[in-house]
Amino acid sequence: ELIATHSPDLVVIACNTASTLVMSHLRECYKVPFVGTVPAIKPACANSKTKRVSVLGTKGTVKREYTQALIRDFAQGCEVTLVGSGELASLAEAALSGIEVSDLEISAEVAPCFLGKEPSARTDTVVLACTHYPLLHYPLLMDRLTRLAPWPVDWIDPAPAIARRVADLLGPPGGETDYAGAEMIFTSGRPHGLSRALVPFFGGRVPA
Repeated sequence: ELIATHSPDLVVIACNTASTLVMSHLRECYKVPFVGTVPAIKPACANSKTKRVSVLGTKGTVKREYTQALIRDFAQGCEVTLVGSGELASLAEAALSGIEVSDLEISAEVAPCFLGKEPSARTDTVVLACTHYPLLHYPLLMDRLTRLAPWPVDWIDPAPAIARRVADLLGPPGGETDYAGAEMIFTSGRPHGLSRALVPFFGGRVPA
C-alpha cells in the first residue's frame, strides 16, 4: 500500500528477521529495488584476528537458513557463534523511550557472545544482527554495549554499509526541483512516542 501510494525510488527493509524471511519474495513481486538488512558476517569474519565471531540477533534471525548460508559462504575459517536473544530488542526500545533498563538485564542478553579465555583465542568481534541493538551502542545511550562487555570487541553495525549501498543504487541527486525534500515516518505504534524518541537522531522534531 505504501509503495503504491508514494512510489519510492528504493525501499530499505530495516529488519534482519524480515529481510532473511521475505526479501526474495519482495524482489519478485515489485520492480522497485529493495535493500535488505542482513547479518554482517562477511566483514566481521574478514576483520577478526582471533577467528572467533559472535552474531547477536533475535531468535528468528539466528535460526534462518539465510543466516546459515551467510556463514557457509563467508566464515573464511572463523568459528561463528549464533546468539539468539529474546529480550534485547525490547530492552533497546525501552531505553530509547526513556524507560530505565538495568545493566544486569542487558548483560544477561549479551554475555553468551563472549567465548574463550586467552586473549588470542577469544571472541573479538560481535555482529549486531538486529536494527534495535545499535541503539544501545549509540553515544546518546552511553555506549552501554561497550561498557558492559567483559573485554573489548569490535561491534559490527551494518547501518553504514547499508547507507552506502542505498547511495550507490540511487546515484547522485538529480536536477533541481520545485520543492524541498522531507522525511516521512510511518509507524504501527504510537506516533507521539516515536517522534519524541527520534529527536536526538534527526536533530529536531520528527513528524510521524
